[in-house]
Amino acid sequence: MKNVLITGASGFIGSFLVEEGLKRNYQVYAGIRKSSNKAFLSDPKINFWMMDLSDKQKLSEQLTEYKQKGIRFQYIIHNAGATKVLKHDDFYTINTKYTQNLVNALIESNSIPDKFIFISSQEAVGPGDEKNFQPVDENSIPHPISMYGKSKLQAEHFLTSQRVIPYLILRPTGVYGPRDQDYTKIIRAARNGFEIYIKSTRQHISLIFVKDLAHAVYTAVESNVTGKIFFVSDGQYYTSRDLVKVIKKLIQKKTIRIVFPGWIIHWIALINEPVSRLLNRKVLLNTDKFRGLNSMNWLCDSHTFHKEFKFTPSYDLLKGMTETIQWYENNKY
Repeated sequence: MKNVLITGASGFIGSFLVEEGLKRNYQVYAGIRKSSNKAFLSDPKINFWMMDLSDKQKLSEQLTEYKQKGIRFQYIIHNAGATKVLKHDDFYTINTKYTQNLVNALIESNSIPDKFIFISSQEAVGPGDEKNFQPVDENSIPHPISMYGKSKLQAEHFLTSQRVIPYLILRPTGVYGPRDQDYTKIIRAARNGFEIYIKSTRQHISLIFVKDLAHAVYTAVESNVTGKIFFVSDGQYYTSRDLVKVIKKLIQKKTIRIVFPGWIIHWIALINEPVSRLLNRKVLLNTDKFRGLNSMNWLCDSHTFHKEFKFTPSYDLLKGMTETIQWYENNKY
């Protein structure tokens, strides 16, 4: 039985990566912090590693201890990261520096995995052209517009510059599904009778259901491919209005459409930042998030991934959102 280490295992995507690993009969090690909520990590077969990614030396010592016990991580899925922070510099610290710490600890302890999967983001490349609405792909020149995207791109550059760890970099698009906190807000707004947009109802987006993403990640893990970068989506193109239409159909609710000018949302984001620091609480909308919401083309072409790994998503938007909403209802979200 092979071992897989999943960092950020207690989060939305991480918990599904853990479940998929268990289904595939891996010995799963869930890398979490002491303060992590383990609500979605209840399977007794899970092995927990209390990791502090800020401490490279400690990581190296722990990896050495695992080696001495005869435990080797054949696969590492580095999923830990931050999408919301109190200070913009924290994006670099958590998404870039912590990735460097983990990779360097693996090298220093001579704990080289067979493959290191880095879960990056479409935001590492940035949005596509808003004139012709062509999707970005692996040949697009990165131009991230958010601090989050820039920090993910820096981590990618670090990985591609080293020659010791065999890596694969995956750039998921918008990920939705049970346990998610972001798309919940769109559903909640629709339940309350509103569909809310910024600038236009025609923001172009790519999406992937979280279980399909977990399947895609392990398909990449179990392949012979290394040293490449791929976008990952369900292969379909949507608009923000398409998303809301599906939600309205499932919850059978009529809504009032509200389209906010970008400048209003920008001002709200500007006000939110000092308030969040004052309250020491992360907020969904800040100036970094606004840049993404204000961009109208978030399409990505994942054809290369589908072809390389013979991957076919199991969920379209209707099927994925049906399961998502059912889970929200059953769990009283």
